[in-house]
Amino acid sequence: MAPVPPGIRFLASFNRDQWYRAFTFSLTFLLYTSFHLSRKPISIVKSELHKNCSALNELSTASSNQLPNLHTAAECSWKPFDKSNYKQLLGAMDYSFLCAYAVGMFLSGIIGERLPIRLYLTFGMLMSGLFTCLFGLGYIYSIHSLGFYIFVQVANGLVQTTGWPSVVTCIGNWFGKGRRGLIMGIWNSHTSVGNILGSLIAGYWVSSNWGLSFIVPGLIIAAMGIICFLFLIEHPNDLRSIHAVQNPAPCRNNQKLTKNWNGTNGHKQLYHSYKQGDKYENWDTELLLPQDNSSVSVPVQQVVVVKSESEPSAISFMGALRIPGVIEFSLCLLFAKLVSYTFLFWLPLYITKTAHLDAKKAGDLSTLFDVGGIVGGILAGVISDKLGKRATTCAVMLLLAAPILYGFSMISEFGLGPTIGMLLVCGGLVNGPYALITTAVAADLGTHKSLKGNARALSTVTAIIDGTGSVGAAIGPLLAGVLSSQGWDQVFYMLMAADFLALLLLLRLVMKELTSGNVVKPRSGSTTVEMKEH
Repeated sequence: MAPVPPGIRFLASFNRDQWYRAFTFSLTFLLYTSFHLSRKPISIVKSELHKNCSALNELSTASSNQLPNLHTAAECSWKPFDKSNYKQLLGAMDYSFLCAYAVGMFLSGIIGERLPIRLYLTFGMLMSGLFTCLFGLGYIYSIHSLGFYIFVQVANGLVQTTGWPSVVTCIGNWFGKGRRGLIMGIWNSHTSVGNILGSLIAGYWVSSNWGLSFIVPGLIIAAMGIICFLFLIEHPNDLRSIHAVQNPAPCRNNQKLTKNWNGTNGHKQLYHSYKQGDKYENWDTELLLPQDNSSVSVPVQQVVVVKSESEPSAISFMGALRIPGVIEFSLCLLFAKLVSYTFLFWLPLYITKTAHLDAKKAGDLSTLFDVGGIVGGILAGVISDKLGKRATTCAVMLLLAAPILYGFSMISEFGLGPTIGMLLVCGGLVNGPYALITTAVAADLGTHKSLKGNARALSTVTAIIDGTGSVGAAIGPLLAGVLSSQGWDQVFYMLMAADFLALLLLLRLVMKELTSGNVVKPRSGSTTVEMKEH
């Protein structure tokens, strides 16, 4: 008999639950990558909506005897962005999307707790694909109405709020607190991966047909929505019910076995009930059965799961705010996300204007900021896991980001090499705290001990934190559009001020972490009542 290849031995070493967990990790990663992929094109296309036609005029003058004023800036820019206030108009488009996103996010978590995550997320992705494609169709059908583009941005902002609470809740259901910072730091790199792919896809068509810069990402997120509908597993208990139906546990001692179907958050959980006298008990045997030995049908020790008549109710908005740390981290994220989204929406245009590069080269160069963000998010997760201090990790990165932002404001004076290095470092320090708060911190707070085992708060807490951050995300690009008309230096002063405010809002939690003598670090393999690792 031939020896088993080492690769097959490695694959066979993982049990069924580990494969399902890896599958859910990968699927949710790809799902939210498509969300960011569809948001990125607007920042790449901005420089095409309003071109600097001075070079084109010079070329036209040198190659012909025509008057140079026959080819004006208005002729090579896209109406209505051909006016002198184009920066304000572009900022208004950003603001319309992000304001709708911020408002919708507070409602999305509450709605998401009461609907099946898979269906809710699928609907949001299909509608997001539709509205992203509509923006691109504005080029195909020569639509020059500002109201059309504002409407599309508002509608897209609302439907995109279905994404974040859904995927965080799903990933939180599958992974406990052990190494949560590292796991979610790696998982959260989907944000930067989506931005990079979105930049590359949009940049490919931006100069020839910018409508395709939106249509292709729109089709991608719609296709991922169909995949979500077909394959997303919301909770490990969804699989438990399937296996329990396929391999039902027989009764003992003439106990009458019935099936009691109750569930929360849209998924049905199977509980086996048996009658002993006039009293019904719930007997959850499935969790104790070996996965690879169907011949064993009765657990060694009977376990009675205490189950109330009604499932824990979804937490209220005010109840979520009373969880310790939610307000501080939410307000901190407001300013941290202000900085991150200002870069997201304005960095390619800034590079175009200061480094005098075309739209495609500027878009490609801006992806280095997101590459740095991947490293920063993972590094923040690893450090916070090691130290057990989430707030302190965020504060240190925010403190280091301020001088880097000042150095970045002089990017036009640097050569290409220093510029690349500055983009990588700035991306890591800016996106590190943002990534940590929206993932590991949100999951920690959503399963806080004060909830006493009610795991239904995760979606609402996630929505509150990210919704508050989205307010900053809406304000940042809008202020950048206004301040950039007075010079790009003013934009960076605003970003540095926001960075310091984010740091100040964390000081109370930082002092609490540093003065606490019994900080409990997350342990690998630890489990909680709220999020069970099976």
